[in-house]
Parts: sequence; structure tokens; C-alpha cells
Amino acid sequence: MGSGSSVNVNYKYSLQKSENAFKAAVLIQQWYRRYVARLEMRRRCTWRIFQSIEYACEQDQIQLHNFFSYLMEQFTPSSSKERDFISRMFISGESYKEAELEKYCDYESIEVPDSYTGPHLSFPLLPDHATALLEAFKQKQQLHARYVLNLLHETRKHLKQLPNISHVSTCYSEEVTVCGDLHGQLDDLFLIFYKNGLPSPSKSYVFNGDFVDRGKQSLEILIILFTFLLIYPKEVHLNRGNHEDHMVNLRYGFTKEVMQKYKVHGKKILRMFQNVFCWLPLATLIDQKVLVIHGGISDTTDLDMLEKIQRDKFISVLRMKKSRESYRKAEMQDINGESKSEADTAGKEAAPRLSLQPQPAQAPSTANRLEFSRWLRQTVQEQMDTCRRLVEVSESEPEELTYSSVVSLKDVEEPCWTRQEEWKQVLDILWSDPMPQEGCRANKVRGGGCYFGPDVTEKILEKHNLQFLIRSHECKQEGYEFCHSRKVLTIFSASNYYEIGSNRGAYVKLGPDLVPHFVQYQANKAAHMLTMTQRISRVEESAFRALREKLFAHTSALISAFKAYDEGNTGRITLSNWATAVESVLRLGLPWRMLRPQLVRSTEDGMLEYKSWLDDLAMEQRSQEHIQSSLLEVIYRNRSNLETIFRIIDKDHSGLISFEEFQQTWKLFSSHMNIELTDDGINDLVRSIDFNKDGNIDFNEFLEAFRLVRQCQS
Repeated sequence: MGSGSSVNVNYKYSLQKSENAFKAAVLIQQWYRRYVARLEMRRRCTWRIFQSIEYACEQDQIQLHNFFSYLMEQFTPSSSKERDFISRMFISGESYKEAELEKYCDYESIEVPDSYTGPHLSFPLLPDHATALLEAFKQKQQLHARYVLNLLHETRKHLKQLPNISHVSTCYSEEVTVCGDLHGQLDDLFLIFYKNGLPSPSKSYVFNGDFVDRGKQSLEILIILFTFLLIYPKEVHLNRGNHEDHMVNLRYGFTKEVMQKYKVHGKKILRMFQNVFCWLPLATLIDQKVLVIHGGISDTTDLDMLEKIQRDKFISVLRMKKSRESYRKAEMQDINGESKSEADTAGKEAAPRLSLQPQPAQAPSTANRLEFSRWLRQTVQEQMDTCRRLVEVSESEPEELTYSSVVSLKDVEEPCWTRQEEWKQVLDILWSDPMPQEGCRANKVRGGGCYFGPDVTEKILEKHNLQFLIRSHECKQEGYEFCHSRKVLTIFSASNYYEIGSNRGAYVKLGPDLVPHFVQYQANKAAHMLTMTQRISRVEESAFRALREKLFAHTSALISAFKAYDEGNTGRITLSNWATAVESVLRLGLPWRMLRPQLVRSTEDGMLEYKSWLDDLAMEQRSQEHIQSSLLEVIYRNRSNLETIFRIIDKDHSGLISFEEFQQTWKLFSSHMNIELTDDGINDLVRSIDFNKDGNIDFNEFLEAFRLVRQCQS
């Protein structure tokens, strides 16, 4: 009996112990799941912050360009000199004919000094040249300008022979590797070649656009890719991305990078790159079954039309398509002997004046700089607001095709509407993104292209007998992502795109069976040393820092929005109203209530003292910039636009605006604004901005003038 009782006790004890262990395991599992869920929530919020800010910046770029394009539509040059200047400002490489471009970029006249220790190129290129370039760039060496121009010359000749849609077959190689955006991150390209092997007769590659901008080594990436393209023309294929566009390059870094690395011959190199970009193929077909394009498609995408488009005429896809009509009109007036005043009179009789057009305003004397600055700031601001409204109206309302708009383009074989359709075809495949909903709608988040749904994908695949579509254009955390029932694959090859640890890079390999095999990687060694928690915390910190800068840049608008909810003028609003007001100002589409704990200190009664909160944001930014808070806000909000405007005016990309460039640009503004400002007045204005009196305006002087005018307005 005693023995049986002892066994019974031991059994109950073991059972109790097992039960406790099981409960402990369940508790640990529940805790871990909650922990992972919280990390995932933080990661998704961080991701949305980065993407929202990135796309808002792209939208600003497009709106800024549309604004300048609108001004050009209203500006009729009074002389051939003015017409040439405006042509250089926006048409860039288009104004260069074949012979002129060859003469302008004459690489043979550039001597390579004996002191040069970098790699040497001779044509036709051999695999050893590519290997030498890779080693040189790993050692931070720079290719001489003569070889860069020679390479671009040969690349351009080769690209001109290629069709708009390249065709690749897996029959002639073991597999085809497709790479997505690289964005100037050379280490990612090195890692791809290390893992997958260099291009060769048995190793085909398709690089799907966006080689440049954002990163610091865009130039080196292009040189490497163009070199392999010339060595293995049947195995290396390059698609154009939305960043292979000289107007985009002005804002996102490639223009600046070229001019910094090649101070003497940078203008020639940049001009050649602009021309090479427009000759890049628009798409690639693998085994006639897989379509590779940079952005996406729309409900009007037609591959047959894409194959016939004269792709080189789209130097910049962002450019409004009617901008040349005013120049042709002015040229016809010169030919027919019609004066500008007569044309203006005829125009006024033919069409009513715009209701938003201002009346002529007499400028105050430039001797009183304070009065002049106030007037200038007020007038420019009013007119920019007016033009923005007009641009928005013209974008929202479909343009009616008229006979006059067709006959004004006598030198074009196709009718005007065909040119517009061709432009839309290119814009859509470079700028579009997929969406989970059915249908196709304008991509207002980026400001260009469209959102296309699974029904649009299915329609295009069925029409052209395709299996699936590969695109890039969007950063993905794992480097790739399927959507539309695995019929659309996004591949992105720039790891650590937003911040170290933010995302992996990836490439996809396709064999004869066309089954995708993915390879993921992290090019930054520091990212491998971080735990998941450390990685998310680091990326989260960077995202919220960028978001606070965005909030600070809109302080004035936020105060107005908060006051609308503060009826009693108490200086306090509810946290719910705070979230609604912030979204109404920034329009980033972020979950502000979820982000609130990271942005607003907890309050006991659920109310926020918004002025104190904004003061804290200002203190955080002032600790980095010793400058007046209200002025710093304006500079934060406008710096990217100001820098882009500066580079647009600085057409020779010298880093300096000449007096002539400034004068001609000011005429563009004053002509549409009906501001009566004499040449002497413009000269006085430009001399007042040239603070160091060296005969040019650099970017710091440009910003300083903006700062002084802002202070005068205040």
C-alpha cells in the first residue's frame, strides 16, 4: 500500500510539473508573438513614413516642373536670343543635332596626362577592360574624362541600333538574371557580381532602370554597365527607368555628382549622358513570355505602339508636351514678319483674358531695397499661387484636341494626339505602380503615371500572351514582392535604401522554365551585426527624424490648422483633432494616431498644448542650424525646390548663375506676371544678390537672397 501511494504522489508531482512547464511555454509563446507583432507594427509604420515622404518629394518635383512648363506656355520670346536661352533651359539635348553633339563632345581633343594612374580604355572593349574598371572603382579611382566621353559615344552608337523592346532568350544561356533599382549604390552591384558572376556568354543580365540618383556612385555604375553592354551586347540589356531623365537628375543628385567629379569636362559628360538616357530601351521580353519594365502598365498600355515610338525624342518624360508650340509660333511670326505686339493684339482679340491674370504693376524703385524686397516677394508669391491653380486646373480637365493644335505642328508627321498618346505610353511604363483594387487611376501619390489593378494586369497579359510581369520602381523590405496573384513581381536591388538595415536587396534568376529564383543580400556589413530589434530601432529613429523635419517645415500651416479646432483660443486641442489637423496639412496618408506616442509626449487629460509642441520641434531643428526659427521652417520646406530652380537656371551646370542667365529667367517670370521692370531694374536686382561681387550668383547667395526677402516680408 505504501509503495503504491508513493508512486501516486510522484505521478501527480510529475503531472503538475509538466502542466506548469506547458503553461510557462504558452506564456512565453504568447509574449513572443506579441513582441514580434509589435516589432512588425513598428516596421510597417516606419516603412510608410519613408515611402510617404519619398513619394511626396517626387510629387513636388513634378509639380515644380509643371509650374515652370506652364510659365513657358505663357511666354513668347521677343528675340532669337531669348528663344535660344529658353530652349537650352528646358529642351537641353534635343537642340543638338547629330553633328553638333559629336563636335561638342569631341573626346579626341582631350589629352590623358602621363600622371594619370587610373584605368585605360581602348575600343573595341575586352573583358579585361571591365575587370580593370571594377578593380579601379573598388580602389576609389576615377576614369579619365576622355575615356568616359569615348565610352558614352560608343554606347550611344550601340543603343541607337536597338529596338524599343529588347528580346532575350534563355535558350542561349543557362539563365537570365534581372536586377532592379541600384540608385547609385555601387556596393550592391559589386555584391551581385560576386554572388552571381560577371556578365558572360553564359550569364545574361537585365538591369531594369534607375541606375542613378540618391546614391553617391551613380557614375561608376553607369560606366560599368555600359562597358559590359559593349563587351556582351547580346547578354547585357538595360531598360530605362524614371530616373534616367535629366529633369529628375537635377533634383536627386546625378547632375551634381557628375559636375563634382569632372569639374573641367563635366558639362560635356552630362550632355552625353542626357542623350544616352533617351536611347535606352523601354522594356525587355524574356522568351516572349515575361515582360520586364521599370514602373508598370495602365489600361491603355500597348506594346505594339511602344515598339514603334521614336523613344529618343523623350529627353525628359516629365516635360509638358505643348511647350514647343509657343516657340514655333514665335518662329513663324519672325518668318512672316509679324511683330510681337501685333501677335499679342491678335491673341487678345481671339481669346478672352484669363480671369486670374494680374493687372500690370509698377515696380517700386530698387534704391529702397526694403520696399522693393517686400513688393517682389508679395508679387512673386501671388503669381506662383495663381500659376499653381492654373496648372492644377489644366491637369484636372482633359485637354480638347482642336484643329489649330494639330496644324501648329507642321513638322511632325503624326497628329498631335498621337504624340500625346506616345508620351503617355512612356510615362505609364516608367512611373506606374500596382494596387490591390480593380481598375486604373491616376497616381496622385507620386504625381506621375497611374495605379493599375489586377484586372488591368490580366488584360495586358492575355492580350500579349504573357505569363507574368517583372517591374521595379518601389523599395521592398525583402528586396522583392509578388502581387496580383503572383502575376506581377517587384524586384529592388538597392539594399539599405532608406537607412542601414531598412531593407534587403534582391535579384531574380529565370531559367528555361521561367520559374523565378530569388537571391537576397545586405551590402552593408554593419547591417549583419544588428539584431532585428536594433535594426528596427535604428531605422525607426531615422524615419521619425525625417518626419519631425517635415512637421517643422510646415509649422505655420499647422498652427492655422490647430487654431481651427481651438475655438476658445486656449492653445490646446484634443489628440484626435491633432491627428486630423496634421494629416490635413502634410497629406502623407500616415496613421497619425498610431504614430502619436513617438511624436507627442503623453498628456493626462488627452489634450495637447500645440504651441509648446511646435516650440519643441523648433528647438530640435535649431540645435542643428543656428538660424531664426520661422526662416528655418521656410528653408526646410523649400530647399529642394530652391536647389532644383537654381540648377534649372544654371544651364551650363557650372554651379554659378551668370548675370545673363538670371536676367533671361527673370524675363520669363516678369513677362507672365505683367511686372514692368526695366533692364536697369533687373541689373540692379542681380547685382544686389551678388554679395561677393564676383559677377556670378552661387547657391549660397541664392539662398541668402531668399532669406533676406523673407525677413523683409516678415
